[in-house]
Amino acid sequence: MRRALVLVMMTVLAVSSGTLALGTSDAPQGVAQGDRLNVLFLIADDLNADLGVYGAPVLTPHIDRLAAAGVRFDRAYTQFPLCSPSRSSLLTGRRPDATGVLTNPLAKTPMSPHFRERLPATVTLPQIFKNNGWFAARVGKLYHYGVPNHIGTSSLDDYLSWDLAINPRGHDREIHDRIITIGQPGNYGGTLSWYPDDTPDEEQTDGIGALEGVRLLERFARNRQPFFLAVGFYRPHTPYVAPKKYFDLYPPDRITLPALSEDDRTRTPAPAYGSAMAVQDKMTDERRREAIQAYRATTSFMDAQVGVVLAALDRLELRQNTIVVFTSDHGYHLGDHGLWQKQSLFENSARVPLIVAAPRAKGNGRAAAGIVALVDLYRTLTDLAGLSPAAEIEGVSLRPVLDNPEGAVREVAYSQARTGYAVRTPRWRYIEWNAGKTGTQLYDMEQDPKETRNLAADPAHATTVSELRQRLADYRTAGEGK
Repeated sequence: MRRALVLVMMTVLAVSSGTLALGTSDAPQGVAQGDRLNVLFLIADDLNADLGVYGAPVLTPHIDRLAAAGVRFDRAYTQFPLCSPSRSSLLTGRRPDATGVLTNPLAKTPMSPHFRERLPATVTLPQIFKNNGWFAARVGKLYHYGVPNHIGTSSLDDYLSWDLAINPRGHDREIHDRIITIGQPGNYGGTLSWYPDDTPDEEQTDGIGALEGVRLLERFARNRQPFFLAVGFYRPHTPYVAPKKYFDLYPPDRITLPALSEDDRTRTPAPAYGSAMAVQDKMTDERRREAIQAYRATTSFMDAQVGVVLAALDRLELRQNTIVVFTSDHGYHLGDHGLWQKQSLFENSARVPLIVAAPRAKGNGRAAAGIVALVDLYRTLTDLAGLSPAAEIEGVSLRPVLDNPEGAVREVAYSQARTGYAVRTPRWRYIEWNAGKTGTQLYDMEQDPKETRNLAADPAHATTVSELRQRLADYRTAGEGK
């Protein structure tokens, strides 16, 4: 069997406890060994909320079953719709302006920016578990990895976060001469590109990563060792590569292209509104359908790998004492608003899928409609595990919502990208570019969920604009509001 696999293992160095934030000593914080909940943290790359369980025509049976066993959050938002800023934020529990990570890594050695440049003593989410007796392991992409060129490397990792790190590399990393590319070949992160591969799941990078996750679960079960296991899938990030059988699930002639509103057609094009490159704008409808087919194919392929890991969790009888989280770093455009990929502040770019299945949570099997944010995951998981994070950790614990999905723990969620900031309330999405100097947008998400009518200049909504403008000003100045 053809198989490419690179395993990179890192031994985390001891750090003087005097330099670490509160709650990071090696001694457990009063949680008995037998009472500890494990954490299985599953994260996809560039995945929007167009999944089966969210009502989309995309086949994701394994994620759907996880949602049936946990709480599905219908309004969860990234703090920055770009890989490194988002992942740095959610794994440190700090907003992007606090981490200082506002772009993907530049071409430097070592790559920069890295959150430890500004926050050298911060204790990350996996690190607080590691420091308190859990075995923290990473498989695949958790911090930023350029896809596909950094697959199989440690890329922009954080060695203090892990006891063990595994970097899978599969056949999808070796076939770039065959990839269909809309744009400059080789610049995969900024283009649309795809390929229906001729190898089975287990020879793809994410297939190898899933099997490595299974091996670690078997080790933890055998040793009865509490764990924080993070498995980061590279798909559906472009290039959209998956076995051909997943492409066959989505015939292009059955794919309906999103319609553009008058607001989309007349809106002044600007980089701040998203990554709609000129070459992508010139695609034929046939090419657009092929790109959407490929994205959906890699989503279903990634879902199958989630199923491999979850099946092992059940087989090893670990589910009853393991918190399972599934999410993505940010959303993704597939032609809606005339945009592709990410870095806009529209709903499809800022919204993420989020499922949390916590043992004995009273709300399991239900959906939560309240506003939540990825920055909340740090406080949520430490709360469930009985750990006390440092005072500067932002966000709020979602534990009350896990017991009562009809409740709410925050009023709004904030996102930012490039020169823009957005605030999402249960009813409104309000966006400012350059503090309003180069544009404002207001959408009534109850009456206009597809964001077709910008109401920012409508005098009837002046009070709403004023209130939300003040919220953004407060956030830019003081940080996270609730």
